[in-house]
Amino acid sequence: MPERPHDNGRATLSGEEQSAGTGLISDLALIGDRRTAAVLDRRGNIVWYCPGRFDRPSLFASLLGSDAGAWSIHLPGARPGARRYIGDSGILETRLDTQAGNLVITDWMPAGRDVPVGALCRRFSAAPEATRIELTARPDYGRREARPVNAGGAVKLDGGAHHFYASHPVVIEGQTVAFTLPKGEPGWAVLSDSVLAAPEPADLARWLGATIAHWRKLSGMACYSGPYEREVAASLRAIRLLCHEETGGIIAAATTSLPEIVGGPANWDYRYVWLRDAGMIVSALTRLGGGITEGERYLDFICGARGSSSSYPLAVFTTLDGKMAPEETCLGHLAGYRASRPVRIGNGARDQMQLDAFANVLLAAKLIYRRSNRRPHWDTVEEIADFLVEHWQEPDHGIWEEKPKRQYTANKVIAACALASAAEFSADTAQIERWRGAAGDIRAFVAENCLTAEGAYAAVAGGQDVDVTAALFPVWDYSRPDTPEMLSTMDSLEKNWSWKGLLYWRRLEWDDSRREGVFLAGAFWVAQYWVMRGDLERAGRIIDAALACANDLGLFAEEADPIAGLMLGNIPQSFVHAAFVGAAIDLKAALEITPALEGDKP
Repeated sequence: MPERPHDNGRATLSGEEQSAGTGLISDLALIGDRRTAAVLDRRGNIVWYCPGRFDRPSLFASLLGSDAGAWSIHLPGARPGARRYIGDSGILETRLDTQAGNLVITDWMPAGRDVPVGALCRRFSAAPEATRIELTARPDYGRREARPVNAGGAVKLDGGAHHFYASHPVVIEGQTVAFTLPKGEPGWAVLSDSVLAAPEPADLARWLGATIAHWRKLSGMACYSGPYEREVAASLRAIRLLCHEETGGIIAAATTSLPEIVGGPANWDYRYVWLRDAGMIVSALTRLGGGITEGERYLDFICGARGSSSSYPLAVFTTLDGKMAPEETCLGHLAGYRASRPVRIGNGARDQMQLDAFANVLLAAKLIYRRSNRRPHWDTVEEIADFLVEHWQEPDHGIWEEKPKRQYTANKVIAACALASAAEFSADTAQIERWRGAAGDIRAFVAENCLTAEGAYAAVAGGQDVDVTAALFPVWDYSRPDTPEMLSTMDSLEKNWSWKGLLYWRRLEWDDSRREGVFLAGAFWVAQYWVMRGDLERAGRIIDAALACANDLGLFAEEADPIAGLMLGNIPQSFVHAAFVGAAIDLKAALEITPALEGDKP
């Protein structure tokens, strides 16, 4: 395959573009309190923030439209410097460099005991030059003005929905609230959803300490030592930043409408909880040993997520309060990230039939049941299994949520695996026979209808293309990794759907997906396949290539353009982070069996 199968208009950004604001998706970082999150760029600007909850309307959205609100830092002559998270926490330090010295910004959302709920805290080191801090809030995705007014020691925004506090005198200039850090002076600022009692530096220090302690406790829940230890810790932090602490739901990503093709229309809202992510995320958390509590809470959430659908056992994805996600709406007033339109909120796939979404819940339950010797939510497991028995023959929209319904092979395969796993825990003989019988029927259907002329697993029944999801068939225990069907499938993937045999495109019905970036979770699935084949060196090369697509903080977007070196899609993507953790765990286990190879691994 040529290195760039389609030109598609992708281009490397100019130096000026790269240094301007949110020039690159790889510039983005995340802070959060496990209720919501804020997105920052390398210059310390907060460019995306939805107060109260991840999936609520934004207060800052300059990521998607220049006039949609931001909290920005203006230090003359500053260049982005190094940045880091403090330990395993979600507390971010960003350094801006000037000839006169450095400004270090510490950003966090308080979490833990005795801290304000729903607050953004910013602490500034001594300014090397006079530095202007500007906050322009534009509620509801930039559709409203916040109308700031002085209110004693605070500035009240949006009729009192938010309150702004700062270390230095504040001025109001139209819709902008600003203050200046004089040269040589440190400072701080707080934006809160509630009225605070005149914060002092000691209060911020106490809130910072409580937040560090909170994250230290979280990081101790599921520990990992082995290959890629630092990178796994970063992925666990990303997953936890996307977790809603009150409900246990984990959203797919913190952003909406970051494009899969820059300038194109494939821009989706990922601020919801997807059932299909369940198996992989629960696997990542429970297989680490200490993460079973987090996994169980996620299972609690998804099994309670009925939405308003009466057609299916569960809604295929929901809001963080377990309700049906809103209908898809396009925000025409927003220009979009680098003119990638439309900007969408809500998601049009909410009513789709997706067999794999339901099957993934059963695979998640299997992992919990094996480790806890209990069967929480067994009634939901039974309902889903019976649904799969009755509906597996029907076409659906597939793992890629495509508009045309097809007989997607991967969805048949995972349904068979899910039914077999549910039968493992049933005490009802008739139920076991029914579920195992349906699993056998699915296998017969796949063998008869879902192989290409070369004997590979086809992406859809009767098709001749393959899809990277087939790399998971051995992981799901559907087949051995060395069967003729799997060997033919992987050979076709390498020839037609890979970049240098390291990164992989997904296969779509409606368009040639090679116009998009490579799908990063797919690389980790293929790495898991090669671990199962015993080729650990090859698995490591693939993992390394995918890790090179993360940013400096270890955050993954959904996709990447390996030619232009661009991250694509929403960020951070929990599905990708969980896929990486799963691959690292598999590699570690294989290395422990073959310790002689361990010296060759990172």
